[in-house]
Amino acid sequence: MGFAVMSLTDAAAGRVRAIVENSGPDAKGIRVGIKKGGCAGMEYAIDLVTEANPKDDLIEHQGAKVWVAPEAVLYLLGTQMDFEVTTLRSGFTFHNPNQTSACGCGESVELKPADLAALAAEGNAVVRAN
Repeated sequence: MGFAVMSLTDAAAGRVRAIVENSGPDAKGIRVGIKKGGCAGMEYAIDLVTEANPKDDLIEHQGAKVWVAPEAVLYLLGTQMDFEVTTLRSGFTFHNPNQTSACGCGESVELKPADLAALAAEGNAVVRAN
């Protein structure tokens, strides 16, 4: 079993499947990336995928396919993607350990690259425990 850049909750997978089902026969999934913008400096970007980019990482959960843009991988390592519906909004949310702050409205974030040395040490600790 390989290492996944991100994970999806059941709710996120369900929403991705609904998007694909309602987007026509060419839709395959969604692509998650990051872009500069907003008052905190970065925003999550989500686009429909009709043709997969072989450089993207693919995450699959319950039949949902989410591709991660290569330039976003270091910022999204360890992130859990969820989908929530509240009284005021509905949308994807990201529980990202690499997030250092967010703007007041929650639409933009400040991200740091993942600490690869810490991830490697954590991975070695898990291997030793098994």
